[in-house]
Amino acid sequence: MKKIILSIFAMSLLIVSCSSDDDATPSEPLGAYEDGIIVSGEGGPSSISFISEDLMTSENQIYFNVNNEATGVYLQSLGFNDDKAYIVVDAGTITVVNRYTFEKLGTISTGLTTPRYIAFANGKGYVTNWGDPYDETDDFVAVVDLTANTVISTIPVGNGPEQILAEDNVVYVSHKGAYTTNNIVSVINTSSDVLTTTITVNDNPDEMLVDDNGDLVVLSSGKPAWTGDETKAAITKIDMDTNTVSTTLEFSDGEHPELMTYLNGHLYYNLGSSILSITDDATAVTSIPLFTTAATTLYGMAAKDDRLYFADAVDYTSAGQLFIYDDTSYSLINSFNAPVVASKIYFN
Repeated sequence: MKKIILSIFAMSLLIVSCSSDDDATPSEPLGAYEDGIIVSGEGGPSSISFISEDLMTSENQIYFNVNNEATGVYLQSLGFNDDKAYIVVDAGTITVVNRYTFEKLGTISTGLTTPRYIAFANGKGYVTNWGDPYDETDDFVAVVDLTANTVISTIPVGNGPEQILAEDNVVYVSHKGAYTTNNIVSVINTSSDVLTTTITVNDNPDEMLVDDNGDLVVLSSGKPAWTGDETKAAITKIDMDTNTVSTTLEFSDGEHPELMTYLNGHLYYNLGSSILSITDDATAVTSIPLFTTAATTLYGMAAKDDRLYFADAVDYTSAGQLFIYDDTSYSLINSFNAPVVASKIYFN
């Protein structure tokens, strides 16, 4: 009798072991463009490229290859929310695709005028719009119903709303100024969809991120010398609890960085094709480059894990390039062909 019981027990262990092995079977891939780098290009024509995470494969024109149609005139940016990607085109449309297959799911084609960037908060999409770039009074943030893919309301804001960043139930909007200039960051409460305040920073704020200290970091490029009214560029830190400026680190005259990214407590920015960096506790910017990229026209910048990524627009008419560098040795790891006017880098 004991032998029978022991045999039954051994068989049960075998069944449990087999069941556990089955449960550990890897899940099916979500799509051909899962686990990789996405590079968008503004155009001539516009397009989107994909490079696998292991850097072993790449594919250009992925949206066209899947849908047999172009992405539109002047692709400005992409936004990612759950399993969807939103392709924002200056001409006035947003195309919704599955982020892993890039199969087209829908289009937001009304209620937008020169859209720029999209962010997601409180179950809604928020899209910055220049309106008429020559009119400084018609700019707005469009609020999007993500189920119906329709604009349900608009929030008037200052001239030239550019990048938009969501943090909890608040979105922050940098105002680069469209075809002129501006020097504010707008703060919008997404529960009420009301502009609650604006924060004054240096001229031409554009790129934004949240650092490891929980501060909103804003890069303002300032007015360049060719305008005849040069102003200083700056990195500004904003306390998001009080929405007030806590730190302003200004650059010297003639230094006008336009790109910024963040990795492991280090803020990276550019001066031309050279890359510089400061830590979270820095009390001044540096003008000493870490290294100079191979980019002819550095137009996009991103970071992930132990790599720094740079998009090269080249001459604005030829195919662009993506350069990938090690973040410790600053050595070039690899490079890939990228879209015409390659400008934005994302991780899928």
